[in-house]
Amino acid sequence: MHPPSTLTDSAFHLLRPNRLPRRIAHAGVALAGALTLLLGACSDSGDSHTPPAPPPQPEPPVYSFNAVDERFQRFLDESAVFDGISYTVVDREQGMVHESAFGDHSLDTVVMLASTSKMPAAALLMALHEDDSLNFDIEASIDNYLPWEGVYGGATSVQLLSNTSGIPGLEALSSYGAHLCQYAPSGTLEACAQTIYATLLPGTEAPGTAYSYGGSQWQLAGAVAEQVSNSSWRQAFDRYIAEPCELEVFQYGNMWSDLGGWTGSPDSLRGLDNPNIEGGAISSLQDYAKLLLMTLRGGLCGEQRVLSEHALAFMREDRAGQFGTPYGMGWWIAAPDNDGERPTVFYDPGAFGAVAWIDTAREIGGYVAIDDYSRTDAEAPVALVLNKIIALVAEEVDRARAEAAAN
Repeated sequence: MHPPSTLTDSAFHLLRPNRLPRRIAHAGVALAGALTLLLGACSDSGDSHTPPAPPPQPEPPVYSFNAVDERFQRFLDESAVFDGISYTVVDREQGMVHESAFGDHSLDTVVMLASTSKMPAAALLMALHEDDSLNFDIEASIDNYLPWEGVYGGATSVQLLSNTSGIPGLEALSSYGAHLCQYAPSGTLEACAQTIYATLLPGTEAPGTAYSYGGSQWQLAGAVAEQVSNSSWRQAFDRYIAEPCELEVFQYGNMWSDLGGWTGSPDSLRGLDNPNIEGGAISSLQDYAKLLLMTLRGGLCGEQRVLSEHALAFMREDRAGQFGTPYGMGWWIAAPDNDGERPTVFYDPGAFGAVAWIDTAREIGGYVAIDDYSRTDAEAPVALVLNKIIALVAEEVDRARAEAAAN
């Protein structure tokens, strides 16, 4: 390296260490020694103030759901209808902590969900609401988003998804007429929704004045999702839910008019262009477990933000209890054990017997799969889950966590 041009040769040589005057050189040696001692002292002092190592983390609880397995097996042994059942349990911290299959089920069995499709459908509408790039307010009337002339424009998407839109639900199915397009695999969701939007059903009431479960209001919610996302329901669900949560099987179709055509393979699912929003989805154990974990982990799938904590709480708010049925958006609300306490168990049952639930107090959840589509005794497995299984799971979670804390 050449010296700067502003220095003369003699000045440059004076700056070389071996040309320093003797006194300066000795002073430099002394200074170096002092710095060495000082740095050593600082180092020793620093070592004495090194933060202590964090205490070892407690071992996570080890769950044993043998009692739950035995109860499901006994249910199957005593049933003249059901040949198989499978279930999974998830924990916010540990993820999927258990899965079992009985009878002719395996851990890979894929089933049609019926109304256990509702919670994920409501989650998509909430995700669209939270997308700042879209001009969509889930609490605004749907006539802001549907481009057709119709008779149901005054309802909001929240009312559609909480069954309080005033549109007659499934109890009025016999008078649905043109609204029955929502159960046909042919056509498109957009065309069916346009028909529903324009056709007044007998018994229609003002939005927000009554509760009536299911039916056409959910198909209209699907049409709103398509319009505001400028995509098909399938594309929107993939983008906002399936892809960030890495779902492998879960999707919406429409098999209601051809239940016998379902083989258990996702390839046999029909009605992809006209999916039944309230009850047309299929899922594996693993995919539904991911959806439940998303709800328990504050809207995160891994590191991907799907929903906010506020959106999840919004879905669980009781919007129909004033009409005699505690219901949020896609979630039925179980009554708390003690009066005056906030509910902590929410569930989403289906007409074929499938049911999903979360326990927000314990931050756990579960999903039960059934694949008998005769609906001969569909309420039996749902009743079993609500009356026995949820309590058995909670009991084991409490036991295992107490044991882990004691150790």
